[in-house]
Amino acid sequence: MSLASVRAFLAEKAPDIAILELGTSTATVALAAEAHGVAPGQIAKTLAFRVGERQLLVVAGGEARFDNRKMREAFGGKAKMLDAETVLSLTGHPVGGVCPFGLATPLPVYCDVSLKAYPEVLPAAGTEHTAVRLCPARLAELVGAEWVDVCKVPENA
Repeated sequence: MSLASVRAFLAEKAPDIAILELGTSTATVALAAEAHGVAPGQIAKTLAFRVGERQLLVVAGGEARFDNRKMREAFGGKAKMLDAETVLSLTGHPVGGVCPFGLATPLPVYCDVSLKAYPEVLPAAGTEHTAVRLCPARLAELVGAEWVDVCKVPENA
């Protein structure tokens, strides 16, 4: 379902965006950056959290680290990362391929401002071997994301 649901989502909302399919794993930021020949910060990682009874996705730059205080302020409570089984069940995507496109369950999506450091970012496309290239503003627009500041970016990034 994962890649198929992303294909269907993009066919309907952004037929101009091509899914990049690689023969190598892009399941981690480091692997994805190397495979695509980009800076690690350009890899748009999507992580799932629970805040109280709410479940949500946050898309952030690959080198960004979530800041507990900022997360609490933005979402009104302590954010806890969801386990891999729950992520797969909610999104339809396995860890390493999680993206905000073609979700199995409608979830609120937030984009961290760390994505704005690059003119182009690469989120996964539902599997550990796929991605798409697009500008951060288009990413947020396609998934109806709200911009938040919930991460810290290393000084050398």
